[in-house]
Amino acid sequence: MYLDDVLAAQKRGEARGITSVCSAHPFVLKEALKAFEHPLIEATCNQVNQYGGYTGMRPKDFVAYVRRIAEENNIPIENLILGGDHLGPNVWQNESAESAMQKSEVMVHDYVVAGFTKIHLDCSMKLADDPKGALDIEKIAQRAARLAKVAETSLSQRKWARVEEDLCYVIGTEVPIPGGATSREEGVNVTKVEDLRQTISITRNEFYKAGLQPAWERVIAVVVQPGVEFGDDFVWPYQPDAARELSQFIDDQPLIYEAHSTDYQTRDSLKDLVHDHFSILKVGPGLTFAFREAVFALAFIENELVADTERSNIIQVLDDAMMRRPEYWEKYYRGTNHEEAHRRKFSLSDRIRYYWVDEGVQKALMKLRQNLGGKILPYSLLSRFVGEKDLNAGQVIEWKINKVLDDYSMACG
Repeated sequence: MYLDDVLAAQKRGEARGITSVCSAHPFVLKEALKAFEHPLIEATCNQVNQYGGYTGMRPKDFVAYVRRIAEENNIPIENLILGGDHLGPNVWQNESAESAMQKSEVMVHDYVVAGFTKIHLDCSMKLADDPKGALDIEKIAQRAARLAKVAETSLSQRKWARVEEDLCYVIGTEVPIPGGATSREEGVNVTKVEDLRQTISITRNEFYKAGLQPAWERVIAVVVQPGVEFGDDFVWPYQPDAARELSQFIDDQPLIYEAHSTDYQTRDSLKDLVHDHFSILKVGPGLTFAFREAVFALAFIENELVADTERSNIIQVLDDAMMRRPEYWEKYYRGTNHEEAHRRKFSLSDRIRYYWVDEGVQKALMKLRQNLGGKILPYSLLSRFVGEKDLNAGQVIEWKINKVLDDYSMACG
């Protein structure tokens, strides 16, 4: 697997990384599959599971979906890597530990059989009947090993084309605040080396107790917090000095780091992360934000070119959909009605990404693209709303998404 090459290169002193695209958006996936020689596409436990998740897709459905996008666009997929992110009981935190873990086992089994080969084991969350106080690190590790055992025994049932590949694992759970930070004042703490050392040691012991020594040899990365995060209207940039001890620690370990919430970091910051062994760079909302920017720019252009009775009105259609089903944004956007309305459209957290699948939104997007057609858009309007020239509507979307992907491609070497 290419991830083994990334690990080996890092241990040789080369600053090589890989971009992990965490999105189910078809436009994002198409561009990511085109952009990288070894595309790594990941699905999360709440996004894709045996009950459908919020996308309505089970693991095998997601695999078929990604492959269909590749086939429809004549993109070869022999180097495609599929990852399962935060696989564990997160979705079932309100249930008893045994119930939640049994469902987690089914989910992990389904991911492996479907063809996912990069498995992030995350059992860090407390379940309904866990004792009060912080969840014991031994318990987290025991549950992770339990799921690893299921993954290993499921491997023989895998039906996807790349059945010869072993699984690789990611451990560790010190990730940024789910959904993004909600205020500038919350701050973000870099993972402490002593905590990381304990996590690795205890998790290794639990793997060994479970007879999973060969599986432990395929633990390739550990999730840590390097000090990056973003919120509605701010980004905390990577500070190499703050993560220096963490960066030095991994030199002597047969592992690399996985960094979450790297969205909106500058190209130089992404390069610094890879240089400091944060070699798996996860990005999701930053890519759908770029898609949203492109669609809004096209909507502004449509307003200038199309009679008001024929317009898609996609910006209003999107906001109407968000107001009908506020569950995906209301816990994250706070403020006056005016401030909430602004955040629904423009927040870096990009909760709008949950609404592109809405039937009315899809119809509006199709109408927008039909109204603008395939012709090159006027220079004056592209200059005003896009900042580029000689593009048609489809190319505006591609250009916006690829501006983000290019930064990651350059950073990962």
